[in-house]
Formats: sequence, structure tokens, C-alpha cells
Amino acid sequence: MRQMMPERIVVKIGSSSLTSDEGGLNRERIAYFASELAALHARGTSVILVTSGAVAAGFRQVGYPARPKAVHEKQAAAAVGQALLMQAYQEAMSQYGIVAAQILLTRADFSNRKRISNALMTIEELLRLRTIPIINENDTVSTHEIVLKFGDNDYLSSLVAAMTKAGQLVMITDMDGLYTEDPRKNPEAVKIERVDQISEEIMKLAGDSGSSVGTGGMRSKIEAARIAMRGGVHAFIGKVQQPGDLALAVAGNGRGTYFDTQLDSLPMKKQWLGFHSMPKGKIIVDNGAEHALLSGGKSLLPAGIRDIEGEFHPGDVVEVVGESGETIGRGVVSYAAWQVQAAAGLSTEEVRRRVDVARIEVIHRDEWISLR
Repeated sequence: MRQMMPERIVVKIGSSSLTSDEGGLNRERIAYFASELAALHARGTSVILVTSGAVAAGFRQVGYPARPKAVHEKQAAAAVGQALLMQAYQEAMSQYGIVAAQILLTRADFSNRKRISNALMTIEELLRLRTIPIINENDTVSTHEIVLKFGDNDYLSSLVAAMTKAGQLVMITDMDGLYTEDPRKNPEAVKIERVDQISEEIMKLAGDSGSSVGTGGMRSKIEAARIAMRGGVHAFIGKVQQPGDLALAVAGNGRGTYFDTQLDSLPMKKQWLGFHSMPKGKIIVDNGAEHALLSGGKSLLPAGIRDIEGEFHPGDVVEVVGESGETIGRGVVSYAAWQVQAAAGLSTEEVRRRVDVARIEVIHRDEWISLR
């Protein structure tokens, strides 16, 4: 099914698509992807590339016999591999008169509103200049403390797509989409062509990658698609292997699964709150409060709160969890943790009598984002 070509796309390529199982860059594959990206670029599409491959490209060069597991070893491999990766992209894209621009990001960059705003301005200027920004996680400085790891950059690609208000996120993998079962094990497995809502059933269909050089699997890609869809971005997960495959994927005729959304793009404040902020605790709510937050456009009041976890203060971000244990959203809390504990389950009148708070709403609807 053909669709209108989006003006801006984000393409994510993983390690396994760029390197051999033994490590090291596959120059032929990089040349192929450069030609596919250049074809879209020539049509006037703004292209942003999110790439993995630094660790896989560099570990052989520094003398490791296999992909390292220790953080400092990965960082050493990435320090060498990132330079090799960018050199390969620069050389391949220069054949089409395209300048490649490097941007390295960490999870901490996204959690800081000023830093991510600056990164966005840089990307916008690079696109205006008709370059192709190439984004990777800054493996050489990422730490265990930050590690919401980006899952071979699947998660990173969805954040970039939402942040830049892309029309589509294309995640390239070695599978031609999502199946009801693993088609490598069951030939009767059926491919799911389109998804308009990522349910728990869809998540259960996702398996793990068997690649020795990548860190992402189908589950991380579906999680990325969920974030993209919440940010108003359509997503595609599938194969791009033959000449013209990327253009077909973008046009709606690709070999993979399409994830469609009816939602509008989110303002940066809501994106930061939902995807980038670091929650300081949790608030557990009852079913009535969950419904009011998700369907009623209401604020969170003390009466609907059952319990809390963690230590937080007014102005901190907290996750809101339903009775089932599933996170339903995030918000900026106007109470300290001890105040929420004291007010939990009380009516508005009782809270006013018993607890000294500046406002009755624990989380105001203007400071809330649903993650359903």
C-alpha cells in the first residue's frame, strides 16, 4: 500500500547490518546503505541516520578476540570503532555529494532539557544545510549509572524521531517484520503486516536477536515503535537488503511490519516528561484514578492514590502505576513523598484539613503524560 513520502525520516541501522559476526566493518553494506539514503536525499527528503556499530567495528582493531563485555573494554573498542565508522560513512556518502555529520548522545543528554534542546537545534541546522546527521550513542562516556541502555540504539532512534517530529522511523533488521511465532522455527508462522496499537499480546510476540555483534532484539524495536507512535511518528520494522528497498519501506511497500498512529507529535515539554526525564519514585493509583487520568483528562487527586515508592519532592517527576503494576504515565508531582503518603485515599476536604499543601492536585493534568 503506497503512502505519501514523508518530508523527514529517521533510519536506524544496527550493528549486525554493518559488521561481520567476527567484528569489523562490512564496507559493501555501508556503501549499499549510503546509496539507499542518497536516493531518498535526492528526492528532497530530510534524512537522519541513527547507527550502531562502533564497538563491533573497533574491538578487533584494539586486539580483543571477541566482542568485549566489560564496560571499560567496550568503551575502548568504541573509541577506535567510532572513528572507523564515521570515516566509512563519510567516504561512502561523498560519492553522492553528501556531507555526513556526527552527533554523539547519551541518556543523560536527553534527561537535561537544555542539552537536548541544543542538540535539536544542531540537527535542524544540519538538515537545513542538506547534510545527513549520523547519530550514535556516546559509548565512550556512557556508564552503568545511566544505563537505560539504548538497546543497540533502537530506543535512541525513537527518541530522535519524536524529538525531530519525523514522519517515519525505519528500523532495519534481519527479519522481514513481526510474526505470530518465530518463522525460523515454525514455517506456519504468519507475518503481521500492520499494527495500530501495541498491546501486551504484541509485546509477547517479540523475540530476542541471535546476533553476536548486536545488542537489540525485536522486543526493543517494538518498544521503540511504541515510543515513536506515542510521539506521533509512524514506524516500520523490516528488511532493507536490495536496491530500492529503503524507498519501498518509506513508501509503504516494504518487507516488514508497519506501526501506524493517529496521534499528533508531542511538544518538547511532554516529550521530556514522558521519554527523557528520570523519575524519582512511583505513585500507585486505583482503577478510578487510572481511568480519570487516561480517559477523563483529569488531574491526579489524593483520593485515588493507594501507595507510593521512593523519596521525592515537589517538582520531581514520578511514574504513575495502576493496580495491575503497569506504568500508565508520568507527571511532575506537587507533593513531597511524605505528603502523598499522608494524603493517600483522603477526600479533598480531608486533605485541606490535615495536610499543608500548596495545591490539592498531586499531579496537575498540564504536568502529566500518558504512556499508554
